[in-house]
Amino acid sequence: MKLRRRDFLGTAVAAGAAAFAAPHIIHAQDEPAADGGGGRGNATPPPTYQVKIEKLFKSTDRYPNALEATPDGLWVGDQVSERVLKLDWKTGKVLTDFVAEAHNTSGLAVGGGYLWIGCNGSGTAAQFRPFNRPTDKAYGEIVKCDMKTGKQVWAFRTPWGGQHGTSWDHTTEHLWAVAPGLGFAAELDPKDDLRILKMVTIGGGTAHGLELYDGALWIMYAADRQVKKFDMNGRLQETWKLAATDPDPHGMCIHEGYVYYCDAGLGGGRTPSPGASPQMICRFPLTHT
Repeated sequence: MKLRRRDFLGTAVAAGAAAFAAPHIIHAQDEPAADGGGGRGNATPPPTYQVKIEKLFKSTDRYPNALEATPDGLWVGDQVSERVLKLDWKTGKVLTDFVAEAHNTSGLAVGGGYLWIGCNGSGTAAQFRPFNRPTDKAYGEIVKCDMKTGKQVWAFRTPWGGQHGTSWDHTTEHLWAVAPGLGFAAELDPKDDLRILKMVTIGGGTAHGLELYDGALWIMYAADRQVKKFDMNGRLQETWKLAATDPDPHGMCIHEGYVYYCDAGLGGGRTPSPGASPQMICRFPLTHT
């Protein structure tokens, strides 16, 4: 059964955002629990690790909110200027620089020859701009942009509202996106107008950064200050926790065994932590300690 945008919206109206009953929606809590809560049996809770943050360098603009990892560089998207940079992994040197036709940039993905930008619509970041652009919207979108110029090729209005992380699955050539208000990660078909193929429950905590890495879904939770690793059916595998004194987490990507994340300088719409470091790009290793 195809779950298209109009079907998704109709279901939401009829059943409520928390109670979708569709063939392609996977609820991890319906399976034996991997986290020791709400399931059958006495499964051992998945491990949790405390991270050690390494501060690397500051982004050029004030509000970096989205990251993407490619072999040739680290992509950074700013949620106020809509500026997109590609930086050298080792030095932070700017390799690519343009202003994208996006709004409140909150996610970046590179795939299929294009840049896919998760746009969060109006909110705490976009409202600070002293001007408007023709591509500004008051609702969430995923926009498909030229990788060299940032020019918008096509836009998809997300049926779940505000849009945060996006990530490209290079094994399936599909796009994944976080639906933060509903606690889902959605698999989308870029060859069929981003038709929704599957939705996996990932819970709350302000899911923001998203990555497909090592055959798993990785989610950065801004409010909970955690990164969680799920299998592709939404079962929790591992958790990495940030300290209150670490820079605030927003966008995220993974490269060569390291989680990279950025501090967007706004406290995620909340009170910044004691370790808030606006503009900072950080990383920590995925070590089991």
